Amino acid sequence: MKDTYIRKILTASVYEVARKTALELAPNISERLDNRVWLKREDQQQVFSFKLRGAYNKMAHLSASAREQGVIASSAGNHAQGVALAASRLGIRATIVMPRTTPSIKVQAVKRLGGRTVLHGDTYDECYEHALKLADERGLTFIHPYDDPDVIAGQGTIAMEILQQQGSAIDAIFVPVGGGGLIAGIAAYVKYLRPEIKVIGVEPDDAPSMYEALRAGRRVKLDQVGLFTDGVAVRQVGKEPFRIARECVDEVLLVSTDSICAAIRDIYEDTRSIAEPAGGLALAGVKKYVAERGVTGQNLVALVCGANMNFDRLRHIAERTELGEQREALLAVTIPERPGSFRRFCRDLGKRNITEFNYRFADAKRAHVFAGVKLEDGAGERAALVEHLREQGYEFEDLTDNEMAKLHVRYMVGGRAPEVQHEHIFRFEFPERPGALMKFLSHLGRNWNISLFHYRNHGADFGRVLVGLQIPQAELGRFSAAMDKLGYQWAEESDNPAYDFFLGTD
Repeated sequence: MKDTYIRKILTASVYEVARKTALELAPNISERLDNRVWLKREDQQQVFSFKLRGAYNKMAHLSASAREQGVIASSAGNHAQGVALAASRLGIRATIVMPRTTPSIKVQAVKRLGGRTVLHGDTYDECYEHALKLADERGLTFIHPYDDPDVIAGQGTIAMEILQQQGSAIDAIFVPVGGGGLIAGIAAYVKYLRPEIKVIGVEPDDAPSMYEALRAGRRVKLDQVGLFTDGVAVRQVGKEPFRIARECVDEVLLVSTDSICAAIRDIYEDTRSIAEPAGGLALAGVKKYVAERGVTGQNLVALVCGANMNFDRLRHIAERTELGEQREALLAVTIPERPGSFRRFCRDLGKRNITEFNYRFADAKRAHVFAGVKLEDGAGERAALVEHLREQGYEFEDLTDNEMAKLHVRYMVGGRAPEVQHEHIFRFEFPERPGALMKFLSHLGRNWNISLFHYRNHGADFGRVLVGLQIPQAELGRFSAAMDKLGYQWAEESDNPAYDFFLGTD
């Protein structure tokens, strides 16, 4: 199997359109981690992503008749631009089916590259099925984003460049994983020529499709995937990539959204370039690997796979970066309601900077404070701070890892409604499209009153919403059935300590 892919990679047609991208030492992160960290800069490609390699290689191998008929693909992102650019260079008509929810900047980018766009459906699955239908009706060749040997071989040329560019020993190469085509091509090449080099996949912990497949020994389909790292948000890895990964990939690491945000900042500080969330995955994996294994003095390569990101997502990334680096602690602290209490609390924090302070009168004896505290020494300092507050007799909750607190409550502190009866708190994910809220309200009807509502647009395909509803205990079953019928992702948060401290009705 590896022999076959070596030949396909060595003879791949990519450099008519792709650049041989730089492999750069990242000095700041290398010093911090006490290892030499190298960044493979696929964000430097003309379409700011590696995807054009596989797309071009696939299309360059098409027969004359297939080229004449044209090609079709389904994508809302990097693959769409790669196919459009490859088609324009090869003189092939390309149709790209994109969800109607695709941001206009991405639609225009495909058109600018010469692709014809068809907007269909609200989700990727809908436009994928429509693309297959059009391919069958019109005799078009479907260009799969990852589950195709020629696409895999095109992506594998990245590994060829890495081994050529890095003369000294490489200890491990870290690769973002979505559908698996990228890591399959890289692993097949590396393990044939340099089997001692580790090939390590990195996935977001809310989209662990390859991780779960390798653990189960078969491909699995996830019920749902997170949307922040949208470039790798795939529910099931490809059949051929999985076959290669089982033989050639050493392991897959899972990383959090906050650690991805921190890695994006690390890349910016060393390159002054802004990676997309999938582009920060590999470096987040490097950092986790070093922290868990305690390795030093090694050569570790992280693939920066792309830089196609909506500008408005930067706000969310910046907010989460400090938490990802464990440079900020979020605390809910109870202090006496009397003059001087806040001054004492600040004194007990020592010389640490307070990054956020939200206060709400609770009663005549006590007050609840939501405090952000800057940390210089990560998890160790956070543990020491928590222990110190405990020794000083404070009642508190450490909310640093509390998703509801980070997404919603820190922006809502101070809202109690003592007269509200039977309040329950729920988190929802709403599709970012017209009519989504009305669909939700229609399902509620006049059955349950909304007592709290908070929403922030994070520049993703789904908005995150916090809702308070007045639901008597006897009605909870009927409410649950109605929400399941609605089809949005939801979870109850009524027992969340962040709600109890700052928003509860008691």
